[in-house]
Amino acid sequence: MSKLANVWVFSDNVERYAELMAGARQWGEHVHLIVQGSEQANQVKPLGADEIIVLEAPSGLQRVENYAETIAAQMQEHAGMLLMPATKRAKSLGARLSIQLNAAMVNDAISVTLEDDTVFAEHRMYGGLAFGKEKIKSALAIITLAPGVLEPVAENASHTCPVVSAAYIAPLHEIMCQERHAKSVSSVDLSKAKRVVGVGRGLVAQHDLEMVRQLAAVLGAEVGCSRPIAEGENWMERERYIGVSGVLLKSDLYLTLGISGQIQHMVGGNGAKVIVAINKDKKAPIFNYADYGLVGDIYKVVPALIEHLSR
Repeated sequence: MSKLANVWVFSDNVERYAELMAGARQWGEHVHLIVQGSEQANQVKPLGADEIIVLEAPSGLQRVENYAETIAAQMQEHAGMLLMPATKRAKSLGARLSIQLNAAMVNDAISVTLEDDTVFAEHRMYGGLAFGKEKIKSALAIITLAPGVLEPVAENASHTCPVVSAAYIAPLHEIMCQERHAKSVSSVDLSKAKRVVGVGRGLVAQHDLEMVRQLAAVLGAEVGCSRPIAEGENWMERERYIGVSGVLLKSDLYLTLGISGQIQHMVGGNGAKVIVAINKDKKAPIFNYADYGLVGDIYKVVPALIEHLSR
């Protein structure tokens, strides 16, 4: 497979660099990591980049979208690809760069291939019912990668590379943070979990999540959920939502509790090696995807499982 001469990598979440680097190394001859500040440069240096570009931070009130002009200056007159995570901030930054660099952009890519020096990006369409493969004809391609698509690269503590600074180029109109309010932030990354227990509309009340967490604890699993639990009821953090616009699982086990199994959810859950479904509706679509299924009330089955597995 041919490679692009240059791949740039930027992330607003430092934890995503290792996964993005896996793609950058696969698709590019020379990999340039773009980071915010010297502290991040030290964190990502073991990932194996050929160069690290440090963006100057004029103030702590900056939003990543304001770096569009600065990043564009690093990429102008070069062909290649900019790889970023599929986060809201990165997508917004990518949209600005797409205009400034006259570069085609594909969001939420699940695969990238190179054919005759042409970039093709595949992404889900129609709520996960179909896949689209886009041919990028511009000299520069901008791709935001869905989480969990690639295995993160291994770190090499002895790796060194040049570190250069990029002077901040202020945009005509800056987006500035005026004030901050503390919120509960989840540190979970379900795309890396080996076992996941997922809960859906079959859960009647928020306080019943406690029994789900108890089951997850005895299984050594993380807890995830369907979209209504995270974005409808707001019972769980957005980071725990499994689905077409949420997390894509790559776990060894996915145990679903009261999840109907609509395609939008299963796009996120289908990557699990083994799917076990518990639902009181024997006609629930989830049973079409499950390797093992049990028709039953989760309020009876889950306590029984906890008791049995705790022995």
